[in-house]
Amino acid sequence: MRVLSLFFLISLLLPALSAVSSAPPSPSTSPNATDFIRTSCDTTRYPGRCYNTLAGYSDTVRQDSALLARAAIFVSFFKTRSISLYVGNLSHESGDEPRASAAVRDCFSLLSDSVDHVCGSLRQMVVLNGSSEEMKYGMSNVQTKMSAALTNEDTCTDGFEEIGDDPPVKAEVCGRMVEVTEVTSNALALVNNFVKKMWPTTV
Repeated sequence: MRVLSLFFLISLLLPALSAVSSAPPSPSTSPNATDFIRTSCDTTRYPGRCYNTLAGYSDTVRQDSALLARAAIFVSFFKTRSISLYVGNLSHESGDEPRASAAVRDCFSLLSDSVDHVCGSLRQMVVLNGSSEEMKYGMSNVQTKMSAALTNEDTCTDGFEEIGDDPPVKAEVCGRMVEVTEVTSNALALVNNFVKKMWPTTV
């Protein structure tokens, strides 16, 4: 059921984010839109990563903070889903180091939850409408879910700090996790920016 719901969500979002691709971003035909993305990304913790992953969506995002946040969550979803599948495959392999195997299993559990959190955030962004209070409540849920996803990803990486430097799985997983945590952090920052723009008094 989870797999079906993910594919349903993807099919629902693709028309709105047709520019999403694993290929490098193509040159934008809208300089104002790319400037908007660059300026927005400057407020994130990883502005270079932010701009590189979102610049290719400028014609879809235009200068809309909600669409930019949605695109960023979309990127986070695919990155988190990809690393979750990778770690899941590792968890099924027998390891010689018990602590490394335990760290992999714990990480997979955390990332599975992260996928659910980011997926739920996407659903909320797709149906973002209604009264101001309803939208504010919905965005509060998105903030909570994206924050939880980022915490899980950080906890996954922290779990490998206790197993020493020898197990090769540590470098493999932690190396891949860098991009995942950065795009999730950026997505959360852009969500927060949108919330502040819509409701300036929101903390």
